[in-house]
Amino acid sequence: MCRYPALSDQEVEQRVAQGHEQAVHWSEVAVERRCELLASLAEALTSQRDGLAELMGREMGKLRREALAEVDKCAWVCRYYAEQAPVMLADQLVDTEASRSLVIHQPLGLLLAVMPWNFPLWQVFRAAVPAIAAGNTVLLKHASSVTGCALAIADLFAAVDAPTGLFGVLAVPASRIADVIADRRVRSVTLTGSDAAGRAVAATAGRALKKTVLELGGSDPFIVLEDADLDRTLEKAVQSRFMNCGQSCIAAKRFIVVEAVASRFLSGLVNRVSALRVGPPDDPASDIGPMARADLRSELHGQVRDALDKGAECLAGGQVIEGPGCYYQPTVLTGITPAMRAYREELFGPVATVYRVPDEATALELANDSDFGLGGSVWTADRQRGEALARRLACGCAFVNELVKSDPRLPFGGVKDSGYGRELSVLGIHEFVNHKTVWID
Repeated sequence: MCRYPALSDQEVEQRVAQGHEQAVHWSEVAVERRCELLASLAEALTSQRDGLAELMGREMGKLRREALAEVDKCAWVCRYYAEQAPVMLADQLVDTEASRSLVIHQPLGLLLAVMPWNFPLWQVFRAAVPAIAAGNTVLLKHASSVTGCALAIADLFAAVDAPTGLFGVLAVPASRIADVIADRRVRSVTLTGSDAAGRAVAATAGRALKKTVLELGGSDPFIVLEDADLDRTLEKAVQSRFMNCGQSCIAAKRFIVVEAVASRFLSGLVNRVSALRVGPPDDPASDIGPMARADLRSELHGQVRDALDKGAECLAGGQVIEGPGCYYQPTVLTGITPAMRAYREELFGPVATVYRVPDEATALELANDSDFGLGGSVWTADRQRGEALARRLACGCAFVNELVKSDPRLPFGGVKDSGYGRELSVLGIHEFVNHKTVWID
């Protein structure tokens, strides 16, 4: 385990000052030049993908193949905005009685990005890349457990000759972030994390009148209708729930299955989950690696024990794996009721909950009976039926016959306790700009 010294107050001041000063210069750099830097960043990511993947495995337990895919996705988002940002940020002419009127998109300035450990590269790049393309600078406060990843990202920017202050890292504990948010030179804040962290950051930013985007937790429903292709649905169900050891805000966490196929689905799910191989991140045979930290595993096991103590049934797993590493058995629970923590809380680890419902209407009601609203999916042979149901899900991302995922071309974010604002697509690049009206008589 590596340890890193926290920055002193003087060092924090230096990074804030550099980010603020560079924001003035970077905003005046032509968008095409900004995009050239992003294209170079994509190349740097690709050239260093093996080392970055190994680092993620070492710091938070990510399987090597998943880590390589994460690096590739970061390169994709860099290339996407390098190609699309000039169009997205172009002036918009509006026909009025003026001789010329238009809306222009100008950067806000220094953005503070508070990011989590579960996707230690992707979460940062999906927030920082569109902001930088728009002319902002970025200060990253990463989760302390992935400080090495944060510094590696800073090294990538240095490798492509990014100007000083364009991207900086604040290696400080969370307790010191409120003062940074309140600093007048920090113009906006984006956070990916828990709903508790989101409330704290939003409250602090609100007092300082700072723009915020929050991407918080999720308890995504995975609705299986009677006409679904069960083989493919089960394959995607296991992938969606157990990818990244289940530590994803958009993982399928509640499997809601109509009674007509519930027994077949449940039997197939248990068989597949029981066959998953738990092992080291660097072992190609591993299907699931360790959880990121011991305290996270303890929290998850507490939620499982609470459900079992109150009458839920465990059909697979349900136990801590003793020994080195924070391993937990891939688990399937059924019989979940509103009296249990697992009904309302996010299960951030390799635990699936399965609900049997009589029909589609009940499935929708249960799916929307959640404090969260990030993603959701519907599985059916009838695409029109699936789309109609997806439209009624109370969430920010609804998928039919595919697991929920983020894509640079589409907006990403949630509603309710899953946060507000959007990342990615044209909406993401427009979050941290001033949409200024210009009127010429």
